Amino acid sequence: MEVQENIINRVAESGLLSFDLAELYPAGERIFYDIKDNLFHGLMLREKDFREFIKEHNWESYSGKHIAIGCSADAIVPTWAYMLLANKMSPFAETVVFGDLEVLETILFDRKLNQLDFEKYRDQRVVIKGCGEIHIPNSAYIELTVKLTEIAKSIMYGEPCSTVPIFKRKS
Repeated sequence: MEVQENIINRVAESGLLSFDLAELYPAGERIFYDIKDNLFHGLMLREKDFREFIKEHNWESYSGKHIAIGCSADAIVPTWAYMLLANKMSPFAETVVFGDLEVLETILFDRKLNQLDFEKYRDQRVVIKGCGEIHIPNSAYIELTVKLTEIAKSIMYGEPCSTVPIFKRKS
């Protein structure tokens, strides 16, 4: 007796659109430039020494990288010091922001999300993929949810076979 079964992929037939934030992950090394290394005795910035460092440092070493500039020490750093660093890094670096690496990731994802055309998600059931190998900041999930809430029919989180409902437009 021959048994022939047709396997039906219910996920494929569900009409769900999947959105994977990992696909927006910008390539490139991330660096936190900690200005504490330029502080005198870890307490204050001496302008003369700092300007000498600015003049002598190899800024090309930041080529193509995403840089977050900040200070991990409990010190008062004048704004102009961060501005000098940004001025020297920006011709070489892909991105230069103020903050830590989490702020950098937030800004990188915000920029990518703001470049997208969300029209294909209008009136659609969307699953925002989670639990991937690439770290996606929570801020990216929030920003994406805000954008999709305006146009999608429903938003879910997880995998198409196992989702958590986030939003459903009332007809």
